[in-house]
Amino acid sequence: MSIAVSAHFAVETSQAGPNPFWDDLSRDVYCVLGSPIDAIDMPALVRAVDNAATHKRPLLISTANLNFLMNSRSDPGFRATLLLSELCPADGIAVVWIARLIGLPIKERVAGSDLLETLWARNASNRRLKLFLFGGPEGVAKAAATAINERRSSLTCVGHIYPGYGGVEDMSQERVIGEINDSHADFLVAALGAQKGQSWLAHNHDRLTVPVRAHLGASINFAAGTIRRAPVSIRKLGLEWLWRIKEEHHLWKRYWQDGRKLVGLLVTRIIPLAVLERWAHLYERVRPQLEIEHVADHKADVVALSGTATRRNADMASARFRELPATNKTIQINLAKTSMIDARFLGLLLMLDKQAKKRNAELTFTGASYRLRAIFRLNGAGFLLDRSG
Repeated sequence: MSIAVSAHFAVETSQAGPNPFWDDLSRDVYCVLGSPIDAIDMPALVRAVDNAATHKRPLLISTANLNFLMNSRSDPGFRATLLLSELCPADGIAVVWIARLIGLPIKERVAGSDLLETLWARNASNRRLKLFLFGGPEGVAKAAATAINERRSSLTCVGHIYPGYGGVEDMSQERVIGEINDSHADFLVAALGAQKGQSWLAHNHDRLTVPVRAHLGASINFAAGTIRRAPVSIRKLGLEWLWRIKEEHHLWKRYWQDGRKLVGLLVTRIIPLAVLERWAHLYERVRPQLEIEHVADHKADVVALSGTATRRNADMASARFRELPATNKTIQINLAKTSMIDARFLGLLLMLDKQAKKRNAELTFTGASYRLRAIFRLNGAGFLLDRSG
């Protein structure tokens, strides 16, 4: 199933001033097998949700698990929904394990189901959030709404829709979007299946006025009580996926297919990346410098990177990228003198690509050596170079 993303993500402004959660270039984001994964914990994610709800600013959260990573590798449209999200926490324990093996500072699982449970468990004296539920099996969203509203907390469900099993267009009719917007909800939770849910959220991005949006899948079932969630002890062991198979037998096929692909990637991508990341850290100790030169002409903003484009230099590079003029000119990254690049810097380039798309500009690359191209492809970011020709 391929996803076509038609949404245009507008540059957001606010009288509240700059906020790091909407400044993509300030995100601590890493390229994990081609997907952007944020090194973020649950308290920070909850603060982001509250901030978005308060200031009415779009916050698309993509809760990346192993299935998300596998889909993004085979489906560019699905990958685009992750790249255009405001936050991509590591939802699946497999994503955390991959990050640890590679040597990335993504230390804990930040699951979408835990996010909803955390908000639901907060005392009513906290900032109140209005929730809208969209999707799930027939009757489940209604049952979840009833359960949420029966408990005194900071979370209130103000609406729910069971859209049936049509396509994205069928679920995007004016009356559907109108009902969601008229609810004046703060948080829209979709549960349509990962690919359809991500596609629906992206397709309707400009039409939705609910600030916080996320596809949280089985969270609606957990809230309704139609499916039992794994006990906390099992979650802490990283075995919730086994519990899910026990509770929902049909999931074995998805986990089996994703697991097989992961074994292949372990040999061809993850172990080589683990070696490469450690080599990059040693390399940057010997040659830590990165120089950035910006030259503008009437056609493009050319940015030349000289030295090691690694985690150590990401913050400095982020500040320099922020200084680029907000025009629709092509941003051309010259890598001819770049000796090393790592997952953190590739994550930064993914965010620069997103910023370019916001203003209808294009990000291109020139001068990449054979070794650098191999590093891009090993990290799953070869599509950036392929697109640039």
